[in-house]
Amino acid sequence: MIVLSNRRKRLVRIVSARWQRRAIFLLGGIAVGAAAVALAQLADWAQEAFALLLAQSRYAVLLVTPLGFMLSAYLTIRVFPNAQGSGIPQAIAARNLEDQSARERLVSLRIAAGKMILTLFGLLCGGSVGREGPTVQIGASLMFAIGRFSPRRQPGLILAGAAAGVAAAFNTPLAGIVFGIEEMSRAFETRTSSLIIAAVIAAGLTSLALMGNYTYFGTSATTLAPGVDWLAVPLCGVVGGLAGGLFSRVVITMARGIANPAGRAIKRHPLWFALACGLAVAICGIVSGDTIYGTGYQQVKTALEHGTPLPADFGVLKLLATMFAAISGIPGGIFSPSLAVGAGLGSNIAALFHGAPLGAIMLLGMVSYFAGVVQAPITAFVIVTEMTENHGMVVPLMAAALIAHASSRLICEEGIYHALAKGFAERPSPTA
Repeated sequence: MIVLSNRRKRLVRIVSARWQRRAIFLLGGIAVGAAAVALAQLADWAQEAFALLLAQSRYAVLLVTPLGFMLSAYLTIRVFPNAQGSGIPQAIAARNLEDQSARERLVSLRIAAGKMILTLFGLLCGGSVGREGPTVQIGASLMFAIGRFSPRRQPGLILAGAAAGVAAAFNTPLAGIVFGIEEMSRAFETRTSSLIIAAVIAAGLTSLALMGNYTYFGTSATTLAPGVDWLAVPLCGVVGGLAGGLFSRVVITMARGIANPAGRAIKRHPLWFALACGLAVAICGIVSGDTIYGTGYQQVKTALEHGTPLPADFGVLKLLATMFAAISGIPGGIFSPSLAVGAGLGSNIAALFHGAPLGAIMLLGMVSYFAGVVQAPITAFVIVTEMTENHGMVVPLMAAALIAHASSRLICEEGIYHALAKGFAERPSPTA
């Protein structure tokens, strides 16, 4: 009887631990989904508020954007260290660290709050930044914080939070899972695979419940016609890949520091450098006719849905504005801005193909540039396919992403997120 009673207690403990583990992942997924929806709604309001400023005076950005960048950089360094940039490198680094206190310096509720506040502030002052990368760090932070309530260490929480963040931010559950495998872990953990998927589903369902079903860039059914149009696939792949590789190379080099007087001056005076970057973004905005501020989401969605080309200088100016925002040290992602840059480059390439479907070539540009920046080709074509519900473009998008990945590596040997993550893993402290 005593043996039977002990076996029963042991079974109850095992079952209880399993359900507790599942509950943590599910509750975490719901929390990440709710946070993603809140950030998305607030980001739209921030961009609308900035648009009202432009309506009053489009030259106000010459003061508002530089000072906004400077203040954001100051708050990041002094109040919310390790909240700079997109946040995905921090999540990758935290996942690879073993020390819990070191992890907490990269993913915590404090950082999640700072990330949300300062990302919104960046959009409010005209930064060319996105909210999706920050959602990844916020998701990882929330999941890590919830996991601390468990008496036992739960593997896979940071990965699950990051994947759920992508799924909820874009309403792309499949892309969230692929991102978790290809970019966050670069391997699939069988022990936690079902729980990670459960967290992604919970986050996705929460987003659906609060915002309804939607496609991020609208619905596009355009496809390439047989023949000459298919030459756009390798052309977009090479151009997008090289441009994405160049962007990554610059951002990585600036993050690691430049061994010359200019580089040392930037390191000594990060706030003045942030102000200069903000001024550069403002100039890009004025030259572009006020089109390159914010995420770029609305401009690209309108162009895809109506089949209208983007301005000829949109892609290049959006690339420059995003680059200046990325190296300034302020919090903000590069997901949406990179897709917008790719759409602009695709619009330029479409002009070379008379009568070719503009939307289809813009999608090729989006997947190519994004794959060139992050060097995660599977995530790139899955996310673009899900965001537009254009399954007829799967094969050309796959081909363009692979070509872009190979082209990007000619300029930058490693994807931007993993290259930047090394700095946080080696020294998890604020960087300029």
